[in-house]
Amino acid sequence: MGPVVRRPVAWVVAVVLFVEALGIALLNWFLGVIVDRQHMSLAGLDPNAMSVSSKAGGVVFGLYFGLCGLVALLVGVRDRSPAGLGRILLISVAVVHGLLGAFAWGLVGRSAFLFMMGVLGLIVLLLMTYDRREGPADAVDADGDPKGNGDPKGDGDSVSPGPAPVTPPAPSTP
Repeated sequence: MGPVVRRPVAWVVAVVLFVEALGIALLNWFLGVIVDRQHMSLAGLDPNAMSVSSKAGGVVFGLYFGLCGLVALLVGVRDRSPAGLGRILLISVAVVHGLLGAFAWGLVGRSAFLFMMGVLGLIVLLLMTYDRREGPADAVDADGDPKGNGDPKGDGDSVSPGPAPVTPPAPSTP
C-alpha cells in the first residue's frame, strides 16, 4: 500500500500553482510575440523592449509560481508545516493572489476575481492547516502524560523548583 494522504490541500495547491505558473508564462510569452510581430508601441517605447520585457516578466512570474508550487508540494510530501523561506514564499504568493484578484475585478471581470480568490483561499487553507507546532510541548510519553510541560527530566515529577529566590544585598556599614 502507498502512503496515506491525510491532508490533500497541499497537493491541490501545488497542482494549481504549477498550472498557474505555466499559464502565466505562456500568456506573457504569447503577448510578447504579438507585440513583436505587430510592432506595437506604447507611448513611444521600443516594441522590441516591450516584447523582451513581457517575455522576461512571464518567465520570472512563472518561475516564482513554480517555486511556490514546489514549496506546497514539499509540504504535502513531508506532511509538515512550511518553515523559513518556504513559509515566506507561500505568504507572499497569497498576497500576490489578493492583489491580482483586486486588479482582475476591475480589468477582467468577476470570473477571474473568483478564480484568484479561490486560489488565495486554498493557499490560506494550506497555511492554516499545517500551522500546528509539533515539538516537545505536544509530545506524550507512554503513560499519556504530556512531556516538556514543566517536567525537565521527563521522570513524571511535574513539580518544578521555579526560579531561585533573590535576596537583597546586605547593607554596608561605614
